[in-house]
Order: sequence, then structure tokens, then C-alpha cells
Amino acid sequence: MSPQVTVEILAIGNELLRGEVIDTNSHWICQLVNSRGGRVVRVTMLPDIEEDIAAAVRSAIERKIRLVFTSGGLGPTDDDLTLAAVAKGAGVALALDIHAREMVRQRYDDFFAQGVIAEGGLNPFREKMAWLPLGAQPLHNPAGTAPGVLLQVDLTAIVSLPGVPPELKGIISNSLQTFLDSWFGNGGSFARTMTVRCNDESIMAPALSRVVAEYPQVYIKSLARALGEVPELDILFTAIGGGADERKQWVNGAVEQLQKGLTDLGIEHWETVRPLATNQR
Repeated sequence: MSPQVTVEILAIGNELLRGEVIDTNSHWICQLVNSRGGRVVRVTMLPDIEEDIAAAVRSAIERKIRLVFTSGGLGPTDDDLTLAAVAKGAGVALALDIHAREMVRQRYDDFFAQGVIAEGGLNPFREKMAWLPLGAQPLHNPAGTAPGVLLQVDLTAIVSLPGVPPELKGIISNSLQTFLDSWFGNGGSFARTMTVRCNDESIMAPALSRVVAEYPQVYIKSLARALGEVPELDILFTAIGGGADERKQWVNGAVEQLQKGLTDLGIEHWETVRPLATNQR
């Protein structure tokens, strides 16, 4: 079994830190990584300050994080600093990439032809989006104008993506699949959810502790709610690693063991099939 891919996410933008924009990109990437069998070890929110971003990139490389996603800061304006910061953090120069330049020009021409913008072609600000860390590969953006960027530095791959969610998702879904397949292989996850007629985790603790000890391969998490909100809580069971059959066997075994323990405690429980939309924080 290949080692689990460790992942970090750097969400970049002053608007995130001011609370003006909600960082849904990191949530989406976390779900993606988990579904592929990887492990997100850190999510960091950073301002549009070149040295801060560079320091975070440098730290991830030094800690041998296998895959770093950055979101935001790839546009044409002066506060779009991500690629310059990634280059600095990686210890490489920033250079005009002719393939990225053509991608940018083509996307502006396409949007002009569709009547979306008033002018096609390039200008110095648009061309700025084609200045990449030396050795990086541009990634086609099917929903916008700024290419994504893939840079390999020692053991770490850095994927820089626009902050606009449809662009970020479009690049990952359309331009990064071969790369993700090569890194994650057949890795995946398997999960089940149980709802329990109990809002006091301490009452369930004896049964939960036994299952956690017996099934160390399964991440088991009870999602507590405010006391008095509803007399229920959800329990997540997730396995990552191993083969598909092993993951299913581990989770099913943990679920069955906890069901037995809860029954012995007189606690009602049932399988949850609805999305856990209420479990937000």
C-alpha cells in the first residue's frame, strides 16, 4: 500500500480574513482529498502579503508535505501576489511562460467573441497572469482567464488555483485529473453515518471508547450540537487507506459494534441517509 498523500491548503485573500467572503474552496478541496484517500493536515488562511505566502510555501516544502493547494491571488491586479510568492517560497525565479501567455490570450479572445468582455487580446495586466515560477506547468482554466499552475519542488507538488470557486473546480475537474490519478492512485474512503437519540456524549462514551480501541483504522467522530437544540446527534465513521473491501469491512464492523453497545445502553439509533447539512461550524 502506497503512503497516504499529505495535503495542505493555503487560502489567500484579505477578503477572507475580513469575513467578507466565505472560504468554500478549502471545504471542497478537503472533501475531494478525503474521497481520494489523502489526508489534509493543515488549512491556512493568509493575507495578500507576498512574504507571508512565501513563508507558508517554504514551510510546507521543508516539512515534506506532498501536495499543497493555493487558492486566490492569480489575477491581473497588483494585489494578486500568489505566483510571485510561490516562486519566492520555492526558491525559483518568476518568468514569462509562452504557453501560459497563449492560454490567457485565447481565453480573453473567447470571452470577447462571446460578448462577455469589450476587448480581446493581451495587455500588460493580462500578461501578468502568464508569469509563472520557473519550471511550472500552466493548467487550462475552462471557466476563467487565469491559468492554474503546477510546480514540483523536491517531494512537494504545489497547485495554484484561482479563488473563484467555478474556476478552481473547473481546473481541478478538467485539467488536473491525470495528475490526481497518478498521485492518489486507487486510494479512496468509505463512510457511514449513524444518528443517535441522545444529546449527551458522556453517556455514550463507554461504548464509543470500546469501538475506537477495536477499530483504529476507522475515524469515529460524534458531532455534538448545542444542548437543548435537538435530542439527537450524528456519528461519522470514515476509513481511509487499505483496499476498497478493507475500508468497507472496517467501517461496517465499527458500526455494528457501536450499534450493539448503544443497544446495551438503551440508546435508540438508526442509519442516516440525509446530508449532514446541520453539522456546520
